[in-house]
Amino acid sequence: MQLDHLDRRLLNLVQTEFPICPQPYLALAEKLGITEQEVLQRLERLMRQDVLRRLGGVFDSRKLGYKGTLCAIKVPPERIDEVAAVINSYVGITHNYLRDHEYNMWFTILARSSAKVEQILSEIRAKTGIEEIINLPSQRFFKVLVKFDVTDED
Repeated sequence: MQLDHLDRRLLNLVQTEFPICPQPYLALAEKLGITEQEVLQRLERLMRQDVLRRLGGVFDSRKLGYKGTLCAIKVPPERIDEVAAVINSYVGITHNYLRDHEYNMWFTILARSSAKVEQILSEIRAKTGIEEIINLPSQRFFKVLVKFDVTDED
């Protein structure tokens, strides 16, 4: 896939300078010297091509009172899709991925309280019949800022 100069500039802007205003796509368009419609079309195309997977705000969930945890579960290979569907049905599941390990499915939960996290885990146990889920609540917070500079300049 080919990214032209405007695609690259747009990708850099949405990572680092997304405008917080009533018409953010228009503000981006003005910065790039194109129309708002072209910004929206380019972003839609970049999402369809899986260059851009998500465009949205990132909030400090801890400051909003949420509790997060990482969980691991042993899922028989023939039940991967079924168990993933149960886990992914919860709004608070932010990630769910497979690992080459005895505990082969790992997922994260973000919920309003530790009690809500436990309720979700209880329901997952009941719905899947898998009792053993390792719950690894966050102890310390590490934030890694990742910015992919996609300019076509040296």
